[in-house]
Amino acid sequence: MSIKPPTKRLLPVGIQDFPDIRERGFVYVDKTARIYELITGSGKAFFLARPRRFGKSLLCSTLGAVFEGRRELFGEIAGRPALAIDSLDWEWKAHPVIYIDLNARNYHKGTTVLDTLLQNELDAAARRYHTTLRGPDVSLQFRNLIADLHEHFGEKVAVIIDEYDKPLTDTLSTRDVHIELRRALKEFYGTLKSYDAHLCFVFLTGVSKFSHVSIFSDLNQLTDLTLDPRYADLCGLTQDEVEANFGPEIDGILENTERSRDGYLEELRRFYNGYRFSEATQTVYNPFGLLKHFYTGGKFGEHWYETATPSFLVDLIAGNKINVLDINDTQITQSDFGKYDIDNLEPVPLLCQTGYLTIIGYDAESGEYTLDFPNNEVRASFAGSLLTHYSGASITDRLDAKFIRAIVKGDIDAAMDTLRRFFAAIPYDIIVEKEKYFQTVVHLIFTMLGFNCRSEVRISDGRIDALVETWQFVYCFEFKLNGTAEEALAQIDSKEYAFPWTGSGKKVFKVGVNFDYEKRNIGEWVSSK
Repeated sequence: MSIKPPTKRLLPVGIQDFPDIRERGFVYVDKTARIYELITGSGKAFFLARPRRFGKSLLCSTLGAVFEGRRELFGEIAGRPALAIDSLDWEWKAHPVIYIDLNARNYHKGTTVLDTLLQNELDAAARRYHTTLRGPDVSLQFRNLIADLHEHFGEKVAVIIDEYDKPLTDTLSTRDVHIELRRALKEFYGTLKSYDAHLCFVFLTGVSKFSHVSIFSDLNQLTDLTLDPRYADLCGLTQDEVEANFGPEIDGILENTERSRDGYLEELRRFYNGYRFSEATQTVYNPFGLLKHFYTGGKFGEHWYETATPSFLVDLIAGNKINVLDINDTQITQSDFGKYDIDNLEPVPLLCQTGYLTIIGYDAESGEYTLDFPNNEVRASFAGSLLTHYSGASITDRLDAKFIRAIVKGDIDAAMDTLRRFFAAIPYDIIVEKEKYFQTVVHLIFTMLGFNCRSEVRISDGRIDALVETWQFVYCFEFKLNGTAEEALAQIDSKEYAFPWTGSGKKVFKVGVNFDYEKRNIGEWVSSK
């Protein structure tokens, strides 16, 4: 008698449609109790900003099913248990729902593309409710459709707009097209304010709130949930949700890899968790990256990052608008989150809104949020993108496991020799005659390879150029350009840069490095313990 292997569960990797997930029996982490709190509380018009691939589209699809009154999707279905909202006091009355998804198109050709997409979305809604569009342009058609549906069905309309800002984020590098789209969207979204009497619910999602470009100036009825602690986990998965809903996947990975449960969960947390969306300490996983991890049998890959390469952000940072060495541990205020303006782009809030930085601390007295990379996936991947810009090639073409082994084992000479080979392969016309350039490249290499590297570390008597910590060692680097390695090492000693770590139980290496610009490389180095 053969033993039948367990049936592999269906994971909704990349699936955004709630009815499809429920009808086909995919794993679904139940957020409907939170949805119930939202739709039965005060207010009826809401906005939520979250990074891409964070479950916003699935949330919109779920809300659409709720307001369509499709209770059958929330009960026991396809072998999956009933969802929380099914047992709560919701009316389950069918409302007309206008669902608009702006995510599917590229908007670099301007309003022609936008008008075509909006026309198609409105036409689909009209056909679904057996009516026709009226009006010469999409804004008038939107207004008339809302009024017609309300009058015909006798129920107010729910409007759900997913990725409302996609036309704007697509065109941040093309100012004229961006402004043209901005004007068109302002007029279109203005309908939601002027036709409020016909609406029972409004929900907009996007990456950021363009508050400084007047799109939201006419939508002051929107309640912004972006930094609301009550809804910090509305999108994304908490640690408890992961362990409660993905037990079979976790058990299967542990069985196949022979890892300890605590060790694996800690590695999972460090690699994919860490996103925080309020002053409260609750953190969440990115759902897409986590599902891909489980789907691939436990492979720790750059799943989310590969779907969202931030080329325009890399260009902003490389254009000297932000110090790469000080990109983490940065403080901003709540008003900074709204600085999403093509005329005055602020890279740090932009990095936070797009998911490359997240909140790690909040000071209630000053109102300041401290930002850092959310996890190892984002930290290492983003450093890799920047390093490609600074060196002209992928890190995998230049460094190998020898460098990692050398740092982990405390072999500083082997590590520095590997770095010299790396610099030797960088095209001469990319290298800049500034100490900061060389310092930045070294910082990005360590970060890309997953080491805990901090630069410009402030202590009582100055700033340490770079500090790298492993489980066993602390490396304290001082860099010079066209000087001497001995001068760099003497500065470490005279200012006692390494002193705070002498009692850490780790072996401390003091490393003086001189960069020789004529050779475009590390000229010499010297170290002491």
